[in-house]
Amino acid sequence: MNVQERLEQSAFSSDGATLLIDGEWRRARSGETLDSLNPATLEIVGEVAAGNAEDVDDAVRAARVAFDERRWTKLPPPLRAKILHAIADRIEAAVDELAVNEVRENGMPLPMARGTILGGAQAFRYFAGWIGKIHGQTGEVSHGEQFFGYTTKEPIGVAALIVPWNGPFMMACHKVAPALAAGCTVVLKPAEDTSLNTLNLARITLEAGVPPGVLNVVTGLGSVVGAALVEHPDVDKVSFTGSTPVGRQIVRAAAGNFKRVTLELGGKSPVIVLDDADLAMTVPGVLNGIMANAGQACVAGSRLYAQRGIYDKLIQAVSDAAAKLIVGNGLHEGTQMGPVISQKQFDRIMGYVESGVSEGAELVTGGKRHGDAGFFIEPTILSRAPADATVVREEIFGPVLSAMPFDDLEWAIQQANNSRYGLAGGVYTSSLEKAHTVARAVKAGNFWINCHSVQDFWLPFGGYKESGWGRERGEMGLEAFLETKSVVARLY
Repeated sequence: MNVQERLEQSAFSSDGATLLIDGEWRRARSGETLDSLNPATLEIVGEVAAGNAEDVDDAVRAARVAFDERRWTKLPPPLRAKILHAIADRIEAAVDELAVNEVRENGMPLPMARGTILGGAQAFRYFAGWIGKIHGQTGEVSHGEQFFGYTTKEPIGVAALIVPWNGPFMMACHKVAPALAAGCTVVLKPAEDTSLNTLNLARITLEAGVPPGVLNVVTGLGSVVGAALVEHPDVDKVSFTGSTPVGRQIVRAAAGNFKRVTLELGGKSPVIVLDDADLAMTVPGVLNGIMANAGQACVAGSRLYAQRGIYDKLIQAVSDAAAKLIVGNGLHEGTQMGPVISQKQFDRIMGYVESGVSEGAELVTGGKRHGDAGFFIEPTILSRAPADATVVREEIFGPVLSAMPFDDLEWAIQQANNSRYGLAGGVYTSSLEKAHTVARAVKAGNFWINCHSVQDFWLPFGGYKESGWGRERGEMGLEAFLETKSVVARLY
């Protein structure tokens, strides 16, 4: 049976056998399951095993044995690279099925889902290219020529990878690919709201030739499975993408055995628009920066600071464009924005809109439920929000833009940096000097000039301040799964 046939028959299997441990699919020890809900229709599209600490123990043990037996690293580097390319081939071959599955579980529009699936395949191709190129250094030692020194790069060991629900398949690929390229073994924990398509990724890796135990998957609640993983004494590395409060919990839990930790956390990204900005470029950039994936993106440009000379015209244009966005089921042709992920998220976002208005912001457009079914929220623009308003300070993770006018660029930069987050930012201007001045001044790990959220795998991704620790993607993303060993040999 090929990958596409398998996806069609088992992508949303309801038998509950969704734990992958040592190459075998099985149910949770408790026998309990969790339903997966389509956020657009509220239909149950499948179920996954509700793993617990015992299941985590089994998965970590399998990963440890696979690592110690070198089931993965003893394979020649060209073969490991070939397997990663084979994973990418299989993802691309099944992109249509995988994209539909992603929409049914996450809600994003189908074209976006297709793009994220292909982005996952690209991750495997990029990191496959690093296999065989992971080298240390050699050099003389100051104690004399009878000594010779060199360094080696070695995989950290067992890596716990915890992925979010806003781009589940792609995010899993972005973590699994560098972990495997570095030579680690993996326990992957998908988000409880969006586990099913990640299981398809696991099936694909097995078909491509990844040995048993090298990639294990435990589904279940973050408070149960995620907590057990980050506290587990035999896990050497945790890579987590999610909220800042959970990131703090992970830091505390990882202290037990000083696990290496990479955290990609929240954001409240500022976008600064100067009077000389090209509106034809700026309006779609600002709009897509906040409304893409219904605002459920860590880099969403949720704070807009526009110079007073362009402010009214820009807000009117962005609001008009937002009001025309086609909101609906991601599987329907023409849909530009889907639902938010859950009732909990829906209520949270609507609460922020209410607080923004009550604290003095002007509601320009949106601010209500869209339709009468599913977790749909109208694209929402809040104008002239007070600088200290809750909607300006806290991450909303929804289709809500808070806009503020400014006269002095230094004030706008100061306000942009007046945040506990520092994940991303952007500026729109026709001035090369001002563009790079703002890029240098804004404290953020990712910054865009006259665009938003344009990324590539060689560019490291991560944040300043409470937006996280470390970097993903690029050479730094690979290094996050490696240890450096220094060796000195006496020759005579």
